[in-house]
Amino acid sequence: MSSRPTLYFVRHGETDWNAEARLQGTRDMPLNATGRGQARQAGGHLRVLRRDFDSLGYVASPLTRTRETMTLLRDALALPQDGVTFDDRLREIAFGAWEGLTWPEIRARDGERARARDADRWHYTPPEGESYAGASVRVQAFLDTIERDTVIVAHGGIARVMLALLAGLPGQSVVQLPIWQGRILVFANGRHRWVPA
Repeated sequence: MSSRPTLYFVRHGETDWNAEARLQGTRDMPLNATGRGQARQAGGHLRVLRRDFDSLGYVASPLTRTRETMTLLRDALALPQDGVTFDDRLREIAFGAWEGLTWPEIRARDGERARARDADRWHYTPPEGESYAGASVRVQAFLDTIERDTVIVAHGGIARVMLALLAGLPGQSVVQLPIWQGRILVFANGRHRWVPA
């Protein structure tokens, strides 16, 4: 049995809501100037990682911030823009009624539900939203279709799900891990690492 392809995960660059620590979820936000720079940085890191970057698959979430990141990443590699697939299963986890709010605002307005989420962040479903556990079903279905080494541009929540599915990290711990922008999370041979470290 052959090993699973190597995946190069890139979180989209920063948006204004990222800078304000607001939950974005399915809201369609553009990158800010910092985020555009981070997307180009990720392209530079990929060039160092893989000299044959033009032979990789390229797949992204269809939201604006991930599309922009993929465009700028590929520009940094002088690759054409027609070599990308967009997959709805890579959309960010939906935070429902909490989208647009910061965690202090959520705790002030919806303290009981926020405490319930704190008790089990992997399984808890926000009002009108989605749980990490629920999202893991669609992400696994996506991963099962990957047949070659691939660059994936998606979201922080999707990275956490992939850390659980591909690296075997416990769900309750991955939801608290930082997911960096402008860096690449490499999944290879059942392990993961950040580039640059």
